[in-house]
Amino acid sequence: MKKLSRRDFLGKTALGMGSVAFASRFPLSSEIKKSLKPKKMLIGFQTWTIRNELVKDFPGTLKKMADMGYQSLEMCSPPGYQFAGLGPLMKYSAKEMKQIITDAGLVCTSSHYLMPELKNNLDERIAFALELGQSQMILSSFGLPSKATMDDWLKAADELNEVGMKAKQGGIQMGFHNHHFEFTKIDEKLIYDELMNRFDPEYIKMQFQVAVINIGYKAADYFRKYSGRFISAHFADYAEDKKTEVPVGQGIVDWEELFATLKTAGVKNIFVEMGPETFKESAEYLKSI
Repeated sequence: MKKLSRRDFLGKTALGMGSVAFASRFPLSSEIKKSLKPKKMLIGFQTWTIRNELVKDFPGTLKKMADMGYQSLEMCSPPGYQFAGLGPLMKYSAKEMKQIITDAGLVCTSSHYLMPELKNNLDERIAFALELGQSQMILSSFGLPSKATMDDWLKAADELNEVGMKAKQGGIQMGFHNHHFEFTKIDEKLIYDELMNRFDPEYIKMQFQVAVINIGYKAADYFRKYSGRFISAHFADYAEDKKTEVPVGQGIVDWEELFATLKTAGVKNIFVEMGPETFKESAEYLKSI
């Protein structure tokens, strides 16, 4: 199977740039460690970067991740991402997929979806998600063109509000995942802030991509600014000197500050999303805290 980066896939489907992930080597204080315990937050991973392995050996790949110390996973919707290589997973029913995940010692509370499937097949996707054990459905991107206007962004936000309302009525929480392009400006206004002003906080929660640290935006700042508006976060790390991703805990993010703001943010799930070579050390760092 030809390798397809998240950047390539999102670009080819008009979803824009892919995510790059980043972080830091700050040991957590005893107070921060203590504050984390009541949350019982599971150590999770996003499946995007290991999708080729997943379709070749779904049970075996999940078991391998569990052996590293991971406890939960975030899927990408097989129907929505079938042209990115996840089509073979469509052979599993939700019940079958859940059993395989359970047998590996994992749980699946969240998954990424694309806008077309949410607009056209929402009821079916909600039913599948609930049977799989998910409590969250995350839109990975609006799929807007690079020259989209702010009105285009706000119209898309209104559409997602409608989807989120229906999802809530169906028993599941809708969320939105950012990439770097939401942290650009149109007419001196930051797209991300405008979206936050437009989204209905009841129907749309946010999944923060820590990757944007490399362009000057810190997750902790946004967790404080928009307290209670988040549901999950994608963890990663970045070495400024090498200009490359590194395992969580070995880069530039102030992890003590970030963890101290998770409760304020409302974050319920964390998922490591980086290259496969970083997963083991990232899990070891997260287990250590």
